[in-house]
Parts: sequence; structure tokens; C-alpha cells
Amino acid sequence: MDQKTPRDQFLFANARVARRWRKLLDERLNDLGVTQARWSTMVCLQRSGGLTQRELTHLMAVENPTLVRLLDSLEEQGLIERRPNMRDRRTKLLYLTNAGERFMSTLNERASVLRHEMLKNIENTDLEVALRVLERVMENSANLKNI
Repeated sequence: MDQKTPRDQFLFANARVARRWRKLLDERLNDLGVTQARWSTMVCLQRSGGLTQRELTHLMAVENPTLVRLLDSLEEQGLIERRPNMRDRRTKLLYLTNAGERFMSTLNERASVLRHEMLKNIENTDLEVALRVLERVMENSANLKNI
């Protein structure tokens, strides 16, 4: 049987883990009407303390039209708000509302439980190595062009 090298397996395995995380988190947040995509958008805003739409698009690596629909929906639910950007009046900054912050405590708790379950029996030193590898892969991909 043909043995696959770690280079052959790495990105495929990473994609499989990401899909599994998204599927399981979607299931655990479903009763709250939230998907992994909505949660991760709100996490970025919670951690940043305010981002422009362009910064958020880049950070999440999604297309702008996809993000606009998601942001409009979150704003309609009263979970995020757009505020004037004093440094650049052409843009607005995105923030979680107080209701969004309160909602995030529930969402983050559920995500934390899933994260704990998925990373059980994995040492922090192993995770640090994996993170360094993924960061290097992202750095390498930054200069690649779409075909």
C-alpha cells in the first residue's frame, strides 16, 4: 500500500478537523439560532474591541458580500452595532452591543466545552508546535496568487 507522507496528509487533515469543528459547533449552537460563522464573527469583534468591515473580512478570510449579509443580520438582532470611525470618516467600526456581549458568554461557554472535548489528551506543547506550523503555512500562502 502506498504510504502518504506528512506533507501529503497535513492540509487535508487540517481541513477535516476544521470541518468537524464547524459541524459540531453548529450542532451545539443550533438551538440558539447561531452558526459557527456567526459565533466566530462575534468572537473577532469581542477580542478586538472594534474593527472596520475590511479588517474583519481580512481576519476571517471571507468574501465581503458574505460578511455583509452576516453583519446585517447580527445588527438586526441587536448583537452588533456600527459606529463612526473618528480616524477615517469613510468607514464605520463594528462592535458588539451589550446584548451581544451577554449572548457571547453563553456561546463561548458552549464553544469552550467543545474545545476541551476535542483537545482532550493533547499536551499544550504539542498544540504550540501545531500553531507554529499553521502560522508558517499561512505566511507561506500569503504571497501565493489565485489561479
